[in-house]
Amino acid sequence: MKACEQRRSLDGQYARKDMSVRDTDVEKRGASLAGKRILVGVTGGIAAVDTVRLLREMRRHGAEMLVIMTEGAQRVITPLAVEWASQCEVITDWDGDMKQLEDVDAILVAPATRNTIAAHLHGMQQGPLLMALSAARSRNTHVLMVPSMHADLADDPVTDDIVERLRDEGIDVMWGELEEGKRKTPNHEHIVAQFAHGINTHSKNRKSVVITLGGTYSPIDDVRGVQNTSSGLTGYAIADELYRYGHDVTCIVGRTSVEQPSWLPLCIKAEQPDEMLAELKALSNDEIHAWVHIAAVLDYVVEAPAEGKLASQQGPLQVQLVEGAKHIQELKEKARGSTRIGFKLETGVKQRDLIHRATAQIEHSEMTAVVANRLEDLGDSSKPRGYLVDKQGSHFVLETQYELCDALRTIIERGD
Repeated sequence: MKACEQRRSLDGQYARKDMSVRDTDVEKRGASLAGKRILVGVTGGIAAVDTVRLLREMRRHGAEMLVIMTEGAQRVITPLAVEWASQCEVITDWDGDMKQLEDVDAILVAPATRNTIAAHLHGMQQGPLLMALSAARSRNTHVLMVPSMHADLADDPVTDDIVERLRDEGIDVMWGELEEGKRKTPNHEHIVAQFAHGINTHSKNRKSVVITLGGTYSPIDDVRGVQNTSSGLTGYAIADELYRYGHDVTCIVGRTSVEQPSWLPLCIKAEQPDEMLAELKALSNDEIHAWVHIAAVLDYVVEAPAEGKLASQQGPLQVQLVEGAKHIQELKEKARGSTRIGFKLETGVKQRDLIHRATAQIEHSEMTAVVANRLEDLGDSSKPRGYLVDKQGSHFVLETQYELCDALRTIIERGD
């Protein structure tokens, strides 16, 4: 899966059914930048050709923008294209309004040429963008710069010096991978995710969250095994939502069939139930504010896996399964006082019985909330995404993946 497809796959049922089809419209994928006024600076690197994708991605997450283009940027991409993508005013030269001096919540400069970076550090005022950056420095405004340049320039010790000075000022710097002899800018979805995280890290009630996701596997021998299947899609969507809102997210990842979003900072692979439990216990020694258990953990594991490969055509094969450890129960004592959210999947039960079983799990395991699903409903767009049951005895219908992620984030931020 390409990086540009990662966020689309995470969105699942995010799309609004009543979405307009105007040429300038974008599909809402989140609200992590909603209510934020963002100044976007576009400088003259060839990576400015990706500005349209970047600006539209910003809008998908609710950003209100003001764009400033340098003269060099206007030689790479037209202001008309930038205005179309951003649906906002584009400043291309000095004017009497001096809107670049208006207060904003954050500044994103992408691409950021070495010339622009160096000019900012030396207090130069060779255009509206540099003036805006100087004003931001005096206000301690959050700034992310995304350099783009030839590898030889990136490796120049002078570049190291000026980037280090940026970081000393508190400016975030995001480098892309080395490709074709150039340090290209990262994928536009990655930039927006990291930018949102950087802004929202300063918000109140930011939490340290651990999420388990994916399926788990128990080997029969070195080539065979039993496993629970889970794509990991919902787990990654929850992690993505929390990360964009500035939370410190750690994922413990079992077997998945979707690609991990490249912007998630810490994903620990643990495919077997005992490996996953060991990681949970190790993390419980740190200060963790919330635990989200969405991994499909095997209820039964192979008692004595064979070494090597069992011979074929030897008649019936008997495999002894024993009950595995319950991760939520094993963690109950060390996680007491934290927000704890579980997922429960049942089949062939009525809705009220599903709610009752989720309530029983909350009481037995001292959970904060449980998201309950019926197997036969999964993948059916006419059915709710799930039912959220909390420790107060309330339950709510979650119609979409978006509602599910938003509801869990709200619970975690409240510290229930």
